[in-house]
Amino acid sequence: MSKATPEALDREATGLLRSIEGKGTQLTPKERLKIPQQAMPAQDPVERRSNMSEVTYGYTEAQARVEAARCLQCKKADCVDGCPVGVDIPGFIKAIEDGRYNEAVTIIHQANILPAICGRVCPQENQCQATCTVGKVHKDALKAVSIGRLERFVADHERSTHGCGVPEVKPETGRRVAVIGSGPASITVAADLRREGHAVTILEAFHRPGGVMVYGIPEFRLPKAIVEDEIRTLERMGVEIRTNFLVGRTRKLQDLFDKDGYDAVFIGSGAGLPKFLGIEGENLVGVFSANEFLTRSNLMKAYDRERAETPIFQPRKVAVFGGGNVAMDAARTAVRLGAEEVNVIYRRTRTEMPARAEEVDNAEEEGVRFHFLRSPKRILGNEDERVVGVECLAYELGEPDDSGRRRPVPIPGSETVIEVDTALVSIGNDSHPLITQTTPELETNKWGNILTDENGKTSIDRVYAGGDIVLGAATVILAMGEGRKAAASIHALLGGDAV
Repeated sequence: MSKATPEALDREATGLLRSIEGKGTQLTPKERLKIPQQAMPAQDPVERRSNMSEVTYGYTEAQARVEAARCLQCKKADCVDGCPVGVDIPGFIKAIEDGRYNEAVTIIHQANILPAICGRVCPQENQCQATCTVGKVHKDALKAVSIGRLERFVADHERSTHGCGVPEVKPETGRRVAVIGSGPASITVAADLRREGHAVTILEAFHRPGGVMVYGIPEFRLPKAIVEDEIRTLERMGVEIRTNFLVGRTRKLQDLFDKDGYDAVFIGSGAGLPKFLGIEGENLVGVFSANEFLTRSNLMKAYDRERAETPIFQPRKVAVFGGGNVAMDAARTAVRLGAEEVNVIYRRTRTEMPARAEEVDNAEEEGVRFHFLRSPKRILGNEDERVVGVECLAYELGEPDDSGRRRPVPIPGSETVIEVDTALVSIGNDSHPLITQTTPELETNKWGNILTDENGKTSIDRVYAGGDIVLGAATVILAMGEGRKAAASIHALLGGDAV
């Protein structure tokens, strides 16, 4: 992102575009490498602290075409190998460079039905952009072609000009598939199978579809209107969506076959059961899982105090435990709810944080304080059993653990206290056990994640699974990749092309 105004960035890009077009010939790789990376226009950090509007504005047309011109159109496109769903990245970027935006989005939709979402929230810097040749040539991964921003541009252009297109659906096959959950893995499965002509019904436990994209990711990172547009696209394709349908209670898994007559089932119910630290004081008033805090704010719009009916705790001084994207979302939401001070407490250093670097930068710009090499030892309360502080222990880094990150080692006698009235626990999630508890023949690992083969098939015939319920808490695009594999396998099961 840039501190320059959007207008200034667009003027600069317009000038560069005219210069590029003025050459009148195909750019050489050397000329492409000299084109500067286009900064992302964004709200001023001070202004955005008090609103829920999207932080970034997205590329202008001139910026998008200039950024697309940086792509070397490599014959061996490593960026495609880095994309979990296999988008033809050079193809859609070339179309943007030439101003063929409708064609660009058509190319993306062949592999990814959610480009407006993925362009905003996927960690491209660790996936497609990590393998970009431009970044390698500059010896700086941050200077790779901004694939995610270009994906967002072309998806937003489609929405703003003629609305989201509806993928072509083949003739009806007479086969029926139930998809449990409506997060990114489930949406991908539903879209891919519906395209093949199968009847698809999504069964969603909440009153609104969208999964983690609706209840987990804040409005300022992913506007809910965009998710709603993508859901409407599914409905226009002919996918049925049934909300308030809790598999394991409304229907047991086997009943979907025996009573409802489905030919196959995909489980994409996510990993929404929050973990806690198990320390003293976690039952005090003012302690919440980040999941609950974000769900109230995002799905129930509790931040809109004048119109929302759901309550939300009013934070004043906040501690967030954890260093992932959910922790950043919780911290930045607390800022927007009026907290005077927000502290992120993480037991490793910034280098080891699993959160996207961009999200950490945004949090810092918005005034969030980071306490690295610290971990909560106990949460302190008053006589009314309300949070008044958190006692932290200092750590130092030792040898790498199984994750490859250096293991934090506590320093005895290093306790300090931070005054807070709210503690948000964001140390990961487990899979909700309802489906597995009511379906004992469904094999899981020790963490409760459903076990599948390489094609997403579970231990039960005609039952498939993918996304966070299999991977544990992961990213939107990884969940979609799991969904694509499972959809191909289900299609083969139903008489389609072999996997």
